[in-house]
Amino acid sequence: MTGPVPFPHMQRALELARAAADAGEVPVGAVVVKDGVVIGEGANAPREMHDPTAHAEIIALRAAAAALGDERLSGCDLWVTLEPCAMCAGAIAHARIARVYFAADDPKGGAVEHGPRLFGQPTVHHRPEVYGGILAGEAGEILRAFFAGRR
Repeated sequence: MTGPVPFPHMQRALELARAAADAGEVPVGAVVVKDGVVIGEGANAPREMHDPTAHAEIIALRAAAAALGDERLSGCDLWVTLEPCAMCAGAIAHARIARVYFAADDPKGGAVEHGPRLFGQPTVHHRPEVYGGILAGEAGEILRAFFAGRR
């Protein structure tokens, strides 16, 4: 007998990260959820789209905003497989995301728990709740395997 899948939204983000890796992109996936329903998702695609802003979070935020017909994503949660960078953290604040759940820490490029810690800056206009480390082992393994294959 099987029980409920733990963290189904993070599981979906991990599926998107694997798809990004299969496409030759850094394996990051993101899902935006409102009232328990996925309203936007994305996988890293800067190479495919020839767009340096095509991070998983940005793609997911754009899809969610289009689905709601509003640039404000108040009451929405973001599930992402890697700690957001400064660009993505800024977009998260502008979108007014309520909660950010991330899997793996990013000591080099992260901007939430590492680096500039954007949400802790006095000039940031919105601070979501942040929960890190959710399925971090699985997300970290996907990243390690991807980069090991590149070396």
